[in-house]
Amino acid sequence: MKAVIQRVSHASVKVDGAVTGSCERGLLILLGVAEGDCENDAELLCKKIVNLRIFPDDAGKMNRSLKDIDGELLVISQFTLLAHYRHGNRPDFLASAKPEQANRLYEYFKSLAAKEVKRVESGIFGAHMEVSLLNDGPVTIVMDSDILKKK
Repeated sequence: MKAVIQRVSHASVKVDGAVTGSCERGLLILLGVAEGDCENDAELLCKKIVNLRIFPDDAGKMNRSLKDIDGELLVISQFTLLAHYRHGNRPDFLASAKPEQANRLYEYFKSLAAKEVKRVESGIFGAHMEVSLLNDGPVTIVMDSDILKKK
């Protein structure tokens, strides 16, 4: 499971011109589910993300987590994070989980996050989405559950 984590002042997602999710100060997460991912991958990523100390403390040092600042989450499904692009110029997405498995783990990730932070919103799985954000910093981190498993 891969996540692109962006610290934001605010973010929103639209489907067919209507806002389906938004957040204020917090994180925008683009979440990709790979073939073979399971609940453990979602649990590892969620725990790491909500506790990741990337928000400034009173001295301006990145020392506070999403939980510490009572921040919000906007989670967007993003199968293109699993693109293979080495050969040719047209990426393939064969490493992405099948839609049923991906949606199940995407929903599971959101349910875990909702237990940790006050507000979790999202886009619509499988839809064409327009995402708007104001990246704060900018702070952007790419995370992979496979790397978290290699302690």
